[in-house]
Amino acid sequence: MSAVVLPKHVAAVLKCQKNPLRALQIFNSVKKEDGFTHNLFTYKCMVEKLGYYGEFKAMKSVIEEARQKIDNRLLEGLYITAIKAYGKKNKVQQAVDVFDKMDFFNCDPSVHSYNTIMNILVEHAYFKQAHKVYMKMLEMGISPDVYTFTIRIKSFCRTKRPHVALRLLNNMFDQGCEFNAVACCTVIGGFYEVNCRVEACELFDEMLRLGITPDITTFNKLICTLCKKGDIQESERLLNKILKRGVFPNLFTCNFLIQGLSKKGQLNEAARMLEVLRKEGLNADVVTYNTLICGLCKHSKVAEAESYLHKMVNRGFVPDAFTYNTIIGAYCKLGMIQKADVILNNAVFKGFVPDEFTFCALIYGLCQDGDFNRAKSLFSEATGKGMKSNIILYNTLIKGMCQQGLILEALKLMTEMPEKGCRPNTWTYNLIINGLCKMGCVSDASNILNDAVTKGILPDIFTFNTLIDGYCKQSKLADAIEILNTMWDHDVVPDVITCNTMLDGLCKLKTSDDVMETFKVMVEKGYVPNIITYNILIESFCKSRKLMKALDLLDDIQSKSLIPDTVTFGTLINGFCENEYLDGAYELFRRMERQYKCSHTTATYNILINAFAKKLKMDMAEKLFLEMNECGCPPDNYTYHCLIDGFCKVDNTELGYKFLLDYMTKEFLPSKETVGRVINCLCVKNRLLEAVGIIHLMVQKGVVPDVVHTIFEADKKDVAAPKIVVEDLLKKNHITYYAYELLYDGIRDKRILKKLSMKVRPI
Repeated sequence: MSAVVLPKHVAAVLKCQKNPLRALQIFNSVKKEDGFTHNLFTYKCMVEKLGYYGEFKAMKSVIEEARQKIDNRLLEGLYITAIKAYGKKNKVQQAVDVFDKMDFFNCDPSVHSYNTIMNILVEHAYFKQAHKVYMKMLEMGISPDVYTFTIRIKSFCRTKRPHVALRLLNNMFDQGCEFNAVACCTVIGGFYEVNCRVEACELFDEMLRLGITPDITTFNKLICTLCKKGDIQESERLLNKILKRGVFPNLFTCNFLIQGLSKKGQLNEAARMLEVLRKEGLNADVVTYNTLICGLCKHSKVAEAESYLHKMVNRGFVPDAFTYNTIIGAYCKLGMIQKADVILNNAVFKGFVPDEFTFCALIYGLCQDGDFNRAKSLFSEATGKGMKSNIILYNTLIKGMCQQGLILEALKLMTEMPEKGCRPNTWTYNLIINGLCKMGCVSDASNILNDAVTKGILPDIFTFNTLIDGYCKQSKLADAIEILNTMWDHDVVPDVITCNTMLDGLCKLKTSDDVMETFKVMVEKGYVPNIITYNILIESFCKSRKLMKALDLLDDIQSKSLIPDTVTFGTLINGFCENEYLDGAYELFRRMERQYKCSHTTATYNILINAFAKKLKMDMAEKLFLEMNECGCPPDNYTYHCLIDGFCKVDNTELGYKFLLDYMTKEFLPSKETVGRVINCLCVKNRLLEAVGIIHLMVQKGVVPDVVHTIFEADKKDVAAPKIVVEDLLKKNHITYYAYELLYDGIRDKRILKKLSMKVRPI
């Protein structure tokens, strides 16, 4: 090589090389040339290239060589490059090791080095360690810069503390740092993450008022946060504000918006966004189409997703594995295996090579469809294509078998796995254990657990939770407690699901005192209850008629920063009603929305309506019914059933009849018992016309015995069906014999039928 070759020429060649080991060969060979010496620039290029491709062993050798050739005090940039490379490959400990050794090699870290390692730690959720690095930096007398503050702000936002991040943002100016768009948008995003929309909006407006306008890259991160939450309206509002300041969206912005619209189910709007892209001159890419296709498939609109697959091909885009696997998987979940086969065959024809995800989707779909022979055949085909030891394929087939009840075949497949060079893992055993528990074979599932432990396969929290749930459902609390104790032996800490399952089991079999005592022990062991836990405790107290203690738990819930839900109030209101304390139930019902800001539901209304109807307080029941629709809680079958029964019991035939007609005209299908109550009342009042009208309305709505559906000729059906209905009502004791006699004659009385034909039309 000519002596005129300079380090900048070598660096340019190294940057162009896609093969890192070939680049290293060039790097080493040029050292042999007379008059050439690598400098800091070429070493940094080589370290960057090797780190990017994950060739860390070679990278360490190059760094070691640089230490010997160059003054170590000048190598900070080299170390920062290595730290970033480790961070990008998720090798956090190695990145920390490089940082820790810098001063050992006489290279004092500056604020840039501290910022680099802190950012990696925050990105990988090592927030406490990042704080320690920051404190060390201050101890070393190094002043933080704007990037330090931004990283710290990001740390606070990632730990759901945006208000602390805001205080730090406001202190930046006092520390000699000016506000910047990245720091501001990070705090704004943090507020949106914890649903503090008012604070987020105020800060965004303040940022713009100060003349700080984010560039589109910074703004996209904010949009990404909102779109992941499905908050498209807020995304568009912010976008309109920056558009007025000359910042225009790019393809990433539109992709995020399509993702958000798809997540919220606004698929037509997402599709229109694709057309907007074309009109605005922004060319969609494969990611754009994949985002829309994924959204359509998640909402079971696979045919539409397939149409966009064809559109992207027609527009010159090459679908990738994600595209094909998404559509194939969606068709398989819907049981449309033939459609999935067509997509796969077309994809293979165009050069697509099916991967494990493709085979897993098809195998699982075939199992759901009951076609186990083809599922096994496809499994054999996959293992014959170099996926021999693929645990995912085995687990998919085992899962499909277990869900269809073929536990013995699944067990056989699991025992054959080691012979095929694939060792079962914890998830394999979990699938078998879950399948056995669902079939009620919990003892057998426990034996499988023991077998897994014997073979050195350690159970996880899901394993134990499945077994505990199985034993609790069989009311075998002693066995469930034994499994709970076994968890500690395997260093598996019970989670909220474990504890809730145990408490629920205790609630069904033990007294509220036992349940509460267990709850206290769990809390002492570090268990953090959630709202489900408190709902179980409330149910236990209500069953024990300790209503005030149950009510006191509402204060405990709020003290734990939890929010009582409709189940909480439904359980409490039902407890008050079952203990015949209707005034307390009604008062709590009113407080539910007024004090606790928890919206009523049809279910909570039904609890009260049923309670008042049973006590024959039909004025209150009717009042609540009329209120339901105004509150956006439409009455259901149960609502009408309670009201009609109640009105019949208080001999208010008119309202019982009125509600039944209302019931049937709203496309509900009442029970024959409910219909019988109204007919009996009408017959006692000698209102035969209305009673016969109900019989004919039952025939029209299909509230008839199955034998009626076998009468195919319309004229015979009109004659025979009413008689069959009346006889069926008597046979099942839904109407009295007196009502039967009246109806038997009434359904044949031509005068009644003539009046009825004139009266029933408007119904």
